[in-house]
Amino acid sequence: MSLPDKYASIIKSISKGLGFEFCGIAKAKFLEKEAPLLENWLNKNYHGQMAYMANHFDKRLDPTLLVDGAKTVVSLIYNYYPIEKLPSGPEDLKLAKYAYGRDYHFVIKEKLNAMLSVLQKEIGEIGGRAFVDSAPVMERQWAQRSGIGWLGKNSLLLNRSMGSFFFLAELIIDLEVTPDIPSTKDYCGSCTRCVDACPTDAITEAGVVDGSKCISYFTIELKEELPLSAKGKFENWMFGCDICQDVCPWNRFAKPNREPKFLPHPDLKNMTVKDWEEITAETFGKIFQKSAVKRTKLQGLKRNIDFLKP
Repeated sequence: MSLPDKYASIIKSISKGLGFEFCGIAKAKFLEKEAPLLENWLNKNYHGQMAYMANHFDKRLDPTLLVDGAKTVVSLIYNYYPIEKLPSGPEDLKLAKYAYGRDYHFVIKEKLNAMLSVLQKEIGEIGGRAFVDSAPVMERQWAQRSGIGWLGKNSLLLNRSMGSFFFLAELIIDLEVTPDIPSTKDYCGSCTRCVDACPTDAITEAGVVDGSKCISYFTIELKEELPLSAKGKFENWMFGCDICQDVCPWNRFAKPNREPKFLPHPDLKNMTVKDWEEITAETFGKIFQKSAVKRTKLQGLKRNIDFLKP
């Protein structure tokens, strides 16, 4: 076995031990094919007010600009499909499934740092960085290149064994590792359920989402007043949205996660519509102290809840 093969085996073994469901490896190089697609997406202003998406254009496409001497991008999948049944009735106010438990940035970053540390102990001095949706990394494209899934019509990474209810994370390292075979087959076929189900028509073509029309953008990223043109289209989503994932046939394979930190805060189970409408700073702080929902702040959540009223 060659050293790069051995390193690939070690990396995958460590990732499994840390609870990652899938681990794929790709050679770190400029994303030549993706460059014009990203440029076109930005030129159409599909990023809306997410100005950060237009920043660091070159770094998004070239991992060697993020990590000196980068040779390998390791892509990882971490399941967040809920263990418990979440509010889903027509009257219920809903959060995206990933937002009920502990903020994933911290949970997964801790695991990635542990992974890098174990790698350094087993192999020797390795330079690298861990990324969890926190830097200009085209995570879905790297995951596809590493063979752990393909890009669905809703632009999310899909995996045949578990659908799409998972987080993506990356380790970019300066170690030469044998890459996996990229995913080239589209298993969505002629299915258009996600396109048809999106109430704001955010999916403009297969694999392309106008971010500025997405319910997740409106309820999380947009900091000003919500546009009246979107009134009545949110289907009771007050933070994020799972519609295009809920209707995806591949998510029939989703299995409950094994991460205790992703369990919902106990108080969330008893929240009524009235409780949400009257939520106080004290309650917000208690329930969402370690949650991704903190990103929208109390004021933003209240704005979203008010917007859902008839």
